[in-house]
Amino acid sequence: MLELTRPYGAPVRGFVSAYITHGVAREPWQLAAYWQLRRQVFCNELAIFAGAADERDEHDAHAIPIVALAHSAGSPESVVGVVRIYAANSGVWFGGRLGVDAAYRVQRQVGVGLIRAAVETADALGCERFFAHVLATNVPYFMRQRFRPLCEVELHGQRHVLMEAQLPRRSTLQQAFV
Repeated sequence: MLELTRPYGAPVRGFVSAYITHGVAREPWQLAAYWQLRRQVFCNELAIFAGAADERDEHDAHAIPIVALAHSAGSPESVVGVVRIYAANSGVWFGGRLGVDAAYRVQRQVGVGLIRAAVETADALGCERFFAHVLATNVPYFMRQRFRPLCEVELHGQRHVLMEAQLPRRSTLQQAFV
């Protein structure tokens, strides 16, 4: 007997991979998808940069793009999450423009992995302090990722909170002396 798992005519949900990896965007297709997803999230969905062609700024000229890649049949197939990191000055780094494809927002590993990849990449490059301007509504999420709030600021007409990450190297050193 045929078992129906969805009503006739209901839309079929697209494939959502369970295998996600995170790393610096290196391939041309990854970079193109990185920019497309950032534009989708920040211009179209959140409308933070409504009316703008894109949301690029002066930091993008020297930022490192990090992506979450969904895999299919063992190969990376699509970019499902993005974040950027950049050095502000000696030892001080910032992360920002964290965005996740709508179909993958239910998978905790995408956002958490992007944050971890951003902080660990900056840490490996000599970061001494890592900051992010986070939308106020996302502060609890970042606190669970070992960020602490510092102060409120307004950016692009939206309430943000400047937050600082606990760096992996620091936590290891601190534990050694406790």
